[in-house]
Amino acid sequence: MAAPEFPQIPLVDMRAAANTGNQWVAVTLRVDGAGVAGPADVSAAWHAVFASPDLLSAVAPLDCVVVVANPFILTAALLDLMPPSRVVFAIDADALSDEGAPGRISALHDEGYRILIDGALPAGFAPPPMLRAVSLDCTDRMFSPGTLSALFGPHLARAVNTAAQREQCERAGFSWFSGSYAIHPAASGTPDDGSSRKRLLSLLGLLAADADTRALETLLKQDPALCFQLLKLVNSAAFALSMPITSFGQAIGLLGRRQLQRWLQLLLYARQREDGLANPLLPVAALRAAQMESLCKQRGGDRDEQDLAFVVGVFSLLDVLLGMPMDDIVGALNLAPGAAAALTERSGALGRMLRLVETDAPSPDMLREANVTPLQWWASQLHAHHWAIQVSRNL
Repeated sequence: MAAPEFPQIPLVDMRAAANTGNQWVAVTLRVDGAGVAGPADVSAAWHAVFASPDLLSAVAPLDCVVVVANPFILTAALLDLMPPSRVVFAIDADALSDEGAPGRISALHDEGYRILIDGALPAGFAPPPMLRAVSLDCTDRMFSPGTLSALFGPHLARAVNTAAQREQCERAGFSWFSGSYAIHPAASGTPDDGSSRKRLLSLLGLLAADADTRALETLLKQDPALCFQLLKLVNSAAFALSMPITSFGQAIGLLGRRQLQRWLQLLLYARQREDGLANPLLPVAALRAAQMESLCKQRGGDRDEQDLAFVVGVFSLLDVLLGMPMDDIVGALNLAPGAAAALTERSGALGRMLRLVETDAPSPDMLREANVTPLQWWASQLHAHHWAIQVSRNL
């Protein structure tokens, strides 16, 4: 995507939500954080967000789940920017006890908006019949199987931060999940003989060292699953080819070495899991890589610096993917000192940027420390989500 021009944008807490198949289906958005005070400020902040170019196109075809404290901040002018086909409102349950709020929510529903009730209902309150989907912060919460079976849904579980918690939420009846569970997976039930991990580390080392194409091809041939994923990628709709690509050499000719390296780095995360589902790490790795690259570019980094920022982002989850300490991984790779320090210590300019992209909602102080403006951060969010969505749909 071309970098758009923005008016003043608030800091937006932007998080992906996935379905039961680990595919992203929505992004949750909230602005009631630092620098946003009363209802008028919140309404103005949302207006700036949805009036900015490219938000809806950047996250297409995903829905935007707009988390708001009460329905009265949703003015007519604001709703003009929020198409019901793309916007879902998650409205704080406490607002239902405010005078006029149930009627306002019913009116939004009649206009075609999907409504999630966010949080537990006020004591003794019976919700309107059309409100049959919920959004819940699942931090430190336990749910019994079938808890939500009587409600229509889809239900959104937020702050789902472990694989075990995600599984419990699914059994309870949630079908959308947001949180850091992807980077806290369950332990693998299959013993690792070390050969697959060794091949991956060897391939990563070749990629990091900008190795000869023939060396890459030799190692790739030892990993049929990775070869299959690469050929599947280049033959996908993303490249719209008139004839099929059937060899590694043809793939290199199509992609070019720079793009080949990037796609191979991401393909490492595309391996199917034991349960047959997509690996939830893939879009997270793509998001980090693209956001690191975008921030570096906006700060004047040259092409090589942007490539290094991309590598740091995509490699930042290798410890989770491989189940081994990051120090050991970096020790096996011939990375530039700045990249190694960023991955192991979160130090240096790349380390400060990595700390930012690992944080869903960085504070203004964190942005200042990394020398990143709010507009640069917003542009990087849009670019990164667009890239991650495209990657996850093509791999």
